[in-house]
Amino acid sequence: MDRIILHADMNNCYASIEVKMHPEWEGLPLAVCGSREDRQGIVLAKSQEAKAMGVKTGEAIWEAQEKCPELLIVPPHYEAYLDYSNKARKIYYDYTDQVESFGLDECWLDVTGSTHLFGTGETIAHTLRERMKAEMGITISVGVSFNKVFAKLGSDLKKPDAVTSIPRRAYRDIVWELPVKDLLGIGRATEMKLHKVGIYSLGQLAKTNPDHLHNMLGINGYYLWLCVNGLDESPVQDKDFRPPIKTIGRGTTCREDLINNHEVWQVFQELAFEVSARLRRHGFRAGGVQITVKDNQLFSRQYQMPLRRSTQSSILLTEAATALFRERYPWDREVRALTIRAIQLSSDQGWHQADFFEDYKSYIKKEQIDQTLYEIKSRFGETKVGFAGLMHMPKLPGQRNDIVTLPGGILERLA
Repeated sequence: MDRIILHADMNNCYASIEVKMHPEWEGLPLAVCGSREDRQGIVLAKSQEAKAMGVKTGEAIWEAQEKCPELLIVPPHYEAYLDYSNKARKIYYDYTDQVESFGLDECWLDVTGSTHLFGTGETIAHTLRERMKAEMGITISVGVSFNKVFAKLGSDLKKPDAVTSIPRRAYRDIVWELPVKDLLGIGRATEMKLHKVGIYSLGQLAKTNPDHLHNMLGINGYYLWLCVNGLDESPVQDKDFRPPIKTIGRGTTCREDLINNHEVWQVFQELAFEVSARLRRHGFRAGGVQITVKDNQLFSRQYQMPLRRSTQSSILLTEAATALFRERYPWDREVRALTIRAIQLSSDQGWHQADFFEDYKSYIKKEQIDQTLYEIKSRFGETKVGFAGLMHMPKLPGQRNDIVTLPGGILERLA
């Protein structure tokens, strides 16, 4: 028997929530946008009225305003969005315990075992749609299908406030006429590669030799072939499922380009403390460091290295990241954004191999300083103590999004 999978997508999520919180904005062209001062000035979400004027998610604010001069620009309020996301999942849990988040505004639901209580997949989808409007004042689009990929595709086909079914018997007629970019897992780079070999529709992708796709795109090529041929069997995870955390990272776009190694060190120090806090919260130590450097031409480069000794210390993470940057980055362009990521994670419980030539006292001191800073911030607040070297760093963003997504779509708030 086929599974019955739903994909529920909150329509224009951020914009809809802003209008819900500000009823006087109802009917106005509105866009939720990042900070222009922090060089994150892009459209994160738009209302239906703004969409009708041609405003697109991901474009620069000035581009959106050219299309819609009367566009209302509002900043994001992630705490409110997270609250609405949690409330939506509570509604979904009334119908199944297999609810898997995909960002703040989307969820998969496996309702295969719920149909004897609540009706068909389409009936449940319509019930969810009506409950969301009545209880939260938010509309959703729901895809109904026999696997996750097609359920997601269904929710994208008809918006807003709609239900679209893609049954097994008819998926070729519905799916194969669509452009390749509509399939989950095909981004701009993959789309361009497929176009170069004459693959424009999902039907053409489905009929391509999977070995050819594997040679062109690696294992992802074969996976896309499986998906477009209706062979996706990935499960919807149970609400209590917690996937293993493989890496922990933090990144930021700077308000101005970084021009020297000292400024890079300052940014790494700020980011590394947040990574360190999350390592401690989840009980991990880092065995390596990975950095991503985006230059002022938006070209990204990634470097990584192992650590001599696993650590939770932001000081040691900063030292390693800075040394890696100095060794590998050629300074052919100024730096726009940085990310630091703790990799090769291990439990902070148990034994750790020491290096005979290591300055162990210095290592312990740096670990203890970091732990003290973390405890003070946790008890008295983020602004009560910090690194003196960051007191005059105007290139760091004034406000950064403190909602982060861990692997598997699990959401947490940084302390």
